[in-house]
Amino acid sequence: MAVLTDSDKMAGLQRVRMVKLESMDANKLFDMALGLGSGWTVTKSEMNIESRQLKLWLDFAPGTLFACPKCGEFCAVHDTVEKTWRHMDFWQHTTELIARVPRTDCPEHGVLVAAVPWAREGSGFTLMMEAMVMLLSQQMSVLAVAKHLGEQDTRIWRILRHYVGQAHQEADWSHVREIMVDETSSRKGHRYVTSIVDAKSRDLLLLVEGRESQALEVFCQELVAHGGCPDQIELICMDMSPAFRKGARKAFPKARVVFDRFHIMQMAGKALDEVRKALRRQGIDLQGGLWALRGNEWTRTQEQLALRKALCQEHPKLGRAMMLRELLQDILAGEDIESLKWWCTRARRSRLEPFRKLADSIREHWQGVIAFMETRVTNGLIEAINGLLQLAKRMARGFRSFKNFQTMAYLKTSNLKLNLPPLSPT
Repeated sequence: MAVLTDSDKMAGLQRVRMVKLESMDANKLFDMALGLGSGWTVTKSEMNIESRQLKLWLDFAPGTLFACPKCGEFCAVHDTVEKTWRHMDFWQHTTELIARVPRTDCPEHGVLVAAVPWAREGSGFTLMMEAMVMLLSQQMSVLAVAKHLGEQDTRIWRILRHYVGQAHQEADWSHVREIMVDETSSRKGHRYVTSIVDAKSRDLLLLVEGRESQALEVFCQELVAHGGCPDQIELICMDMSPAFRKGARKAFPKARVVFDRFHIMQMAGKALDEVRKALRRQGIDLQGGLWALRGNEWTRTQEQLALRKALCQEHPKLGRAMMLRELLQDILAGEDIESLKWWCTRARRSRLEPFRKLADSIREHWQGVIAFMETRVTNGLIEAINGLLQLAKRMARGFRSFKNFQTMAYLKTSNLKLNLPPLSPT
């Protein structure tokens, strides 16, 4: 008597399964693939090879009871309405589900359209298809996703706004203590948006249009809506923008304001450039000096450093301006407040008007500058996030509204907990 091995048994089981599939009709096969459940079955299927389209008709058994969308009580069916949903492709065929959706006759709430297990209310896509859209949208631009799926980009945007908006609305901000505020461009023509970031988690909390004081007031309102309160904000890192300062005083009067070193050094760089421009207006040849004088030593080439040294030696005003810029950079890297006081005095006596104005500005915003030296909180992180926002803008290229840009920005930089449907049968 022959003894069957494990491999023989497995091969026999596979042959049985193949026989079962061969004897199964197409509707039953699609029924198993969709995993509809809840009394729904595929009653008809139609495949068009030329147009590469597949249509599946779904129906429920007579006498089936469905839950009322409002109270959840199971009720009899009043009548049905036909609806269509785009599903994930079967064998590279664009697939649509078509069903008679029942309307329940609830004694308390009247006649309402019942929910179906494969799609959310109001969507023209199945849950599995929406999950695929969200997965692709994290890697591709919306236009590319729409082209890949053969859909209009407006329909893709509706899916994104639903899931991202829901996740952003449910986010908990009760733990936020320190925030960073900055602006970046949203479109050409000096159109800006204000971004507010959690300094600890590095998550983008809010993106609002404009760069006015109202941006922080809007964040204050949103903070309450997300489980927080204005008094919990202990520190705000930002630039010296009068609008941001006004918004911080009004919305978060107890928070400590920190003026970021990046923006202070940006102002010092502009002061140095103004000295260079003044020399050029006097007819002095500074050929190649623009890029040689800008930036830090470690970002310049050897040729640029050599030219920088030569220009500073040849033109004393330029040399004093460069010295003041580099001294300020070294002082801000430390914690010696007395050295910063000394620098302000030195800058005011330098006979360089741009640096005198810079010293006056630092003194005017003294507490915020000192706060940076004591806390070391910097907006360097938010500058990196601004880079991600520009990436989000490119991925949302062709966006027709700020809301779309905002949606993509949250998707890319907010670390949201998206409540996505599983990429498996319902």
